[in-house]
Amino acid sequence: MTALARQRQQAILEQVRRDGAVRVGELVESLGVSDMTVRRDIAQLADRGLLVRVHGGATLADAPHTGFEPSFRTKLGEQREEKLAVARLAATLVGPGSTVALSAGTTTLALAEELRDVPDLTVVTNSVPVADALHDPDRRDRTVVLTGGTRTPSDALVGPVAVAALRDLHVDTLFLGVHGFSERTGCTSPNMVEAQTNKAMIAAAGRTVVVADHTKLRLVGLSTIVGLDDVDVLVTDSGVAAQDRAMLAGHVGRLLVAEANGADAQEHA
Repeated sequence: MTALARQRQQAILEQVRRDGAVRVGELVESLGVSDMTVRRDIAQLADRGLLVRVHGGATLADAPHTGFEPSFRTKLGEQREEKLAVARLAATLVGPGSTVALSAGTTTLALAEELRDVPDLTVVTNSVPVADALHDPDRRDRTVVLTGGTRTPSDALVGPVAVAALRDLHVDTLFLGVHGFSERTGCTSPNMVEAQTNKAMIAAAGRTVVVADHTKLRLVGLSTIVGLDDVDVLVTDSGVAAQDRAMLAGHVGRLLVAEANGADAQEHA
């Protein structure tokens, strides 16, 4: 680690200890560095157990924030370009006549918008925004099945009603949005009931494709949905560092990395 990086990380720690929490945007402004640099510093400090990554920032290491669930509106405007790149790449995995499930989330909503032109598509979802994005009474070749359930801050329909609706369904592919993912905890959610509903979606799918931008790496929610070794495909963006790509490729079936600048996507064996 360079002396400059050590100085930055010490400044981050001092601010977290003083204020109890800090947001990435505040650090970008105060330190005069990029969003990616700040997130890398936070990730390294979290790996050392000195603080805890939360959505959009960091808190003290002893603060129990794994249950924090940002609103759908809050997440919608974050990492927009990365989410669009991930969605475009994930959409190439869907062919005409497919049956797919889409979990709730802003990345899966971006994917739904990318799937509008796929013919003969059947979509099962527990996301109200995803169902709205795909609803078109003039498209008779498209079927959208919206589960029932109790609505969460992430606009997911969850709980026993949703699980019961999924129990007898069988789809080719599930596209799963997650709160965070790491080698230790797998893919997680801050909402235990939503995690259970997502597990029911996994059980209904022939393969599981996780769609998550790089800021979700090492972000930990309260409940594990699925371990990395049980993920068939992980689609993320080029903000994931080279050493982390190697780690992820060693666990998931396929690792696909989207380039937000429009360059060719990469697959890592």
